[in-house]
Amino acid sequence: MRIGMGYDIHRLIEGRKLVLGGVRVEFTMGLLGHSDGDVLLHAVIDACLGAAGLGDIGELFPDTDSKYKDADSADLLREALRRVKDAGFGVHNLDCIIYAEKPKLGPLKGRIRARLAEILAVDEAQINVKAKTMEGLGRIGEQEAIAAHTVVLLEGQ
Repeated sequence: MRIGMGYDIHRLIEGRKLVLGGVRVEFTMGLLGHSDGDVLLHAVIDACLGAAGLGDIGELFPDTDSKYKDADSADLLREALRRVKDAGFGVHNLDCIIYAEKPKLGPLKGRIRARLAEILAVDEAQINVKAKTMEGLGRIGEQEAIAAHTVVLLEGQ
Protein backbone atom coordinates (compact mmCIF):
# COMPACT_ATOMS: atom_id res chain seq x y z
CA MET A 1 0.00 0.00 0.00
CA ARG A 2 1.14 3.55 -0.75
CA ILE A 3 -0.14 6.93 0.46
CA GLY A 4 0.00 10.08 -1.66
CA MET A 5 -0.89 13.70 -0.96
CA GLY A 6 -2.00 16.31 -3.45
CA TYR A 7 -2.56 20.05 -3.33
CA ASP A 8 -3.49 22.67 -5.88
CA ILE A 9 -4.67 26.28 -5.88
CA HIS A 10 -5.87 28.48 -8.74
CA ARG A 11 -6.92 32.09 -8.96
CA LEU A 12 -10.59 32.89 -9.67
CA ILE A 13 -11.14 35.07 -12.74
CA GLU A 14 -14.03 36.38 -14.83
CA GLY A 15 -14.82 34.74 -18.15
CA ARG A 16 -14.01 31.10 -17.31
CA LYS A 17 -16.24 28.23 -16.36
CA LEU A 18 -15.83 26.72 -12.91
CA VAL A 19 -15.13 22.98 -12.80
CA LEU A 20 -14.48 21.14 -9.53
CA GLY A 21 -14.00 17.40 -9.35
CA GLY A 22 -15.14 17.08 -12.95
CA VAL A 23 -18.45 18.81 -12.17
CA ARG A 24 -19.49 22.09 -13.82
CA VAL A 25 -20.38 24.53 -11.03
CA GLU A 26 -22.65 27.49 -11.72
CA PHE A 27 -20.74 30.57 -10.57
CA THR A 28 -19.81 34.01 -11.86
CA MET A 29 -16.09 33.17 -12.11
CA GLY A 30 -13.87 30.24 -13.02
CA LEU A 31 -10.35 29.09 -12.27
CA LEU A 32 -7.33 30.36 -14.19
CA GLY A 33 -5.21 27.54 -15.55
CA HIS A 34 -3.58 26.10 -18.64
CA SER A 35 -6.14 23.28 -18.64
CA ASP A 36 -9.68 23.70 -17.31
CA GLY A 37 -8.16 24.66 -13.92
CA ASP A 38 -9.95 21.94 -11.91
CA VAL A 39 -7.99 22.21 -8.64
CA LEU A 40 -9.58 19.11 -7.15
CA LEU A 41 -8.71 16.80 -10.03
CA HIS A 42 -5.22 18.32 -10.20
CA ALA A 43 -4.71 17.52 -6.51
CA VAL A 44 -6.00 13.96 -7.09
CA ILE A 45 -3.56 13.53 -9.99
CA ASP A 46 -0.65 14.67 -7.82
CA ALA A 47 -1.71 12.38 -4.95
CA CYS A 48 -1.98 9.33 -7.23
CA LEU A 49 1.27 10.02 -9.07
CA GLY A 50 3.07 10.70 -5.79
CA ALA A 51 1.86 7.51 -4.14
CA ALA A 52 3.00 5.47 -7.14
CA GLY A 53 6.38 7.27 -7.29
CA LEU A 54 5.61 8.69 -10.73
CA GLY A 55 6.40 12.37 -10.27
CA ASP A 56 3.81 15.12 -10.43
CA ILE A 57 1.23 16.74 -12.69
CA GLY A 58 3.68 19.35 -14.02
CA GLU A 59 6.07 16.66 -15.23
CA LEU A 60 3.34 14.61 -16.90
CA PHE A 61 1.23 17.48 -18.30
CA PRO A 62 3.47 20.59 -18.52
CA ASP A 63 1.75 23.94 -18.98
CA THR A 64 4.29 24.67 -21.71
CA ASP A 65 2.71 21.99 -23.94
CA SER A 66 -0.07 23.42 -26.11
CA LYS A 67 -1.86 20.05 -26.34
CA TYR A 68 -2.96 20.52 -22.70
CA LYS A 69 -4.38 24.02 -23.31
CA ASP A 70 -7.98 24.00 -21.99
CA ALA A 71 -7.73 20.21 -21.48
CA ASP A 72 -10.44 18.40 -19.55
CA SER A 73 -8.78 17.47 -16.25
CA ALA A 74 -10.84 14.27 -16.12
CA ASP A 75 -8.93 13.10 -19.22
CA LEU A 76 -5.64 14.04 -17.55
CA LEU A 77 -6.62 12.05 -14.45
CA ARG A 78 -7.53 9.02 -16.56
CA GLU A 79 -4.08 9.13 -18.18
CA ALA A 80 -2.40 9.44 -14.78
CA LEU A 81 -4.46 6.48 -13.53
CA ARG A 82 -3.39 4.41 -16.54
CA ARG A 83 0.22 5.01 -15.52
CA VAL A 84 -0.56 4.20 -11.89
CA LYS A 85 -2.18 0.94 -13.00
CA ASP A 86 0.82 0.14 -15.23
CA ALA A 87 3.01 0.61 -12.13
CA GLY A 88 0.94 -2.08 -10.39
CA PHE A 89 -1.43 -0.02 -8.25
CA GLY A 90 -5.11 0.83 -7.96
CA VAL A 91 -7.02 3.34 -5.86
CA HIS A 92 -8.21 1.98 -2.51
CA ASN A 93 -9.69 5.24 -1.19
CA LEU A 94 -9.53 9.00 -1.60
CA ASP A 95 -10.18 11.80 0.89
CA CYS A 96 -10.55 15.39 -0.36
CA ILE A 97 -11.00 18.91 0.96
CA ILE A 98 -12.02 21.81 -1.28
CA TYR A 99 -11.36 25.28 0.15
CA ALA A 100 -13.70 27.96 -1.24
CA GLU A 101 -15.43 30.93 0.31
CA LYS A 102 -17.89 30.98 -2.57
CA PRO A 103 -19.66 29.29 -4.18
CA LYS A 104 -21.08 27.25 -1.33
CA LEU A 105 -20.13 23.67 -2.17
CA GLY A 106 -22.06 21.69 0.45
CA PRO A 107 -24.96 20.94 -1.91
CA LEU A 108 -22.53 19.79 -4.63
CA LYS A 109 -20.45 17.34 -2.58
CA GLY A 110 -22.59 14.35 -3.56
CA ARG A 111 -22.30 15.11 -7.28
CA ILE A 112 -18.54 15.65 -6.97
CA ARG A 113 -18.17 12.39 -5.03
CA ALA A 114 -20.15 10.48 -7.67
CA ARG A 115 -18.09 12.00 -10.50
CA LEU A 116 -14.80 11.16 -8.75
CA ALA A 117 -15.96 7.57 -8.23
CA GLU A 118 -16.86 7.36 -11.93
CA ILE A 119 -13.51 8.71 -13.12
CA LEU A 120 -11.52 6.57 -10.66
CA ALA A 121 -13.70 3.50 -11.41
CA VAL A 122 -14.30 2.81 -7.71
CA ASP A 123 -17.35 2.66 -5.46
CA GLU A 124 -18.58 5.96 -4.02
CA ALA A 125 -17.97 4.52 -0.54
CA GLN A 126 -14.24 4.77 -1.31
CA ILE A 127 -14.44 8.55 -1.84
CA ASN A 128 -14.93 11.34 0.69
CA VAL A 129 -15.38 15.01 -0.21
CA LYS A 130 -15.34 17.87 2.28
CA ALA A 131 -15.88 21.57 1.61
CA LYS A 132 -14.43 24.27 3.86
CA THR A 133 -14.38 28.05 3.88
CA MET A 134 -11.47 30.12 5.10
CA GLU A 135 -13.67 32.31 7.31
CA GLY A 136 -12.79 35.34 5.20
CA LEU A 137 -9.03 34.90 5.67
CA GLY A 138 -6.40 35.09 2.92
CA ARG A 139 -6.81 34.88 -0.85
CA ILE A 140 -9.33 32.06 -0.63
CA GLY A 141 -11.31 33.85 2.08
CA GLU A 142 -11.33 37.01 -0.02
CA GLN A 143 -12.83 34.96 -2.92
CA GLU A 144 -9.73 35.33 -5.08
CA ALA A 145 -8.87 31.62 -5.28
CA ILE A 146 -10.00 28.04 -4.66
CA ALA A 147 -7.72 25.26 -3.40
CA ALA A 148 -7.90 21.52 -2.76
CA HIS A 149 -6.02 18.99 -0.62
CA THR A 150 -6.27 15.24 -1.26
CA VAL A 151 -4.94 12.06 0.26
CA VAL A 152 -5.08 8.76 -1.64
CA LEU A 153 -4.31 5.22 -0.60
CA LEU A 154 -3.13 2.98 -3.43
CA GLU A 155 -2.91 -0.77 -3.14
CA GLY A 156 -0.88 -3.21 -5.20
CA GLN A 157 -2.85 -5.04 -7.87
